[in-house]
Amino acid sequence: MTDTTPAPGSPAQGDVALVTGGTGGFGRALAALLRERGVTVVLADLDSPANREVAAGLGAHFAALDVTDRAANAAVVAAVEAEHGRLDAVFLNAGIAGQSRHGLDVDEFLKVVDVDLFGVVYGTEAALPALRRAGGGSIVVTASLAGLSPMATDPGYSVAKGGAVAFVRSMSSRLVDDGITISAICPGFADTAIIDPLRDEFAAADFPVLSAGEVAEAMVAAWAGAEPGAAYVVQPGVGAVPYKFKGVPAARTASGETAVVPTALRPPSMR
Repeated sequence: MTDTTPAPGSPAQGDVALVTGGTGGFGRALAALLRERGVTVVLADLDSPANREVAAGLGAHFAALDVTDRAANAAVVAAVEAEHGRLDAVFLNAGIAGQSRHGLDVDEFLKVVDVDLFGVVYGTEAALPALRRAGGGSIVVTASLAGLSPMATDPGYSVAKGGAVAFVRSMSSRLVDDGITISAICPGFADTAIIDPLRDEFAAADFPVLSAGEVAEAMVAAWAGAEPGAAYVVQPGVGAVPYKFKGVPAARTASGETAVVPTALRPPSMR
């Protein structure tokens, strides 16, 4: 399969990026790549001495954040602007997985959706005014292959990641006129804490998993050149490939012609 990674390029020296779930595997790898490019990186995560130490070790700033707290998301963005003067890119990367492999644990389901989906919504809401003040920028959402091909073993995670992809697609056209690109990356199984309960099974099956660095490279590429609303599948040996969404059958008029969606239902950029 051809590697069609988003157009290469480097964020500019002095840009400011905020990364939620920043002290996890993807966040650490991403911070290292961005710091090499001269980007000021703020890693937002749950407050703990260990997480603060991770950020300091990477030469990044730390912000305490529970992504399920709507007001806290806004406060973190305000603090980033106050300290660094601008915000150019936001990586909405915080995520958890469910642990129940059988039945339906609704409490767990709701907790996963709260972090993995509403954390994206709240993070986007908080970031948009700052990105507009900066003259535009990028929002990169860490979704998952499970958002495109749901996993029977984790319905909450599948619903949350599928919702994140749908959110990205539905928001993209309304942000274009502001110079803001929102996109999603959809990694397959990767070497992070989320797969810890299944590591022995992956090893026994000789199943390849992505490194955090491979996913971080796709995240940087998405900032540099993603198409608005695109979802990039990231798989071992494949690279980052834009997912081709199938269309749905269009409505037909009484005369058999393709019906046109009413103007009021189209995003501003398509009217």
